[in-house]
Amino acid sequence: MTGIGKLLMTIGGIIFLIGLLMQFIKIGKLPGDIIINKGNTTFYFPIMTSIVLSVILSVIFFIINRFR
Repeated sequence: MTGIGKLLMTIGGIIFLIGLLMQFIKIGKLPGDIIINKGNTTFYFPIMTSIVLSVILSVIFFIINRFR
């Protein structure tokens, strides 16, 4: 397999695992996420969820890069 093929398979596997985990783990309602309800409008800004996902993805990509 070429380098780009391995990269695409790895990215696809990571996206699949994240999707699978999101089915069972209710991520997105963490303390620190901003939710504003006004009438019929809801504004949702997931600050903590973004930080947690960023840290998790950084660790995953660090591990993948370390073993390449």
